[in-house]
Amino acid sequence: MSDWIQRRPAQNRALVSTLERDLDRGEAETIALALDMSADVVLLDEQDGRRAAQRLGLRVVGVGGLLLDAKRRGETKALRSHLDALRQTAGFYLDDALYAHALALAGE
Repeated sequence: MSDWIQRRPAQNRALVSTLERDLDRGEAETIALALDMSADVVLLDEQDGRRAAQRLGLRVVGVGGLLLDAKRRGETKALRSHLDALRQTAGFYLDDALYAHALALAGE
């Protein structure tokens, strides 16, 4: 793990338990920790987790959105290669329509 990454458990264990009724542990912990920290944004890609976070007032972004923002800021030249690597190498599920939409937004 990179030095700048910190692991922290969520403090609100009751919220984690409640969220785990419908979400997996990682999503539940992520949402509860984002609320603990009053985070500006939370990174979630699973639809159920995104919906739960939004219901709790969190702003949600996915990996595709992060990559699109990186391209807009000039931190990467091409979105397609990153999306393809996510799909082919990491086994990340990305709907064809969302893939095409992201590329269109990126001008690719």
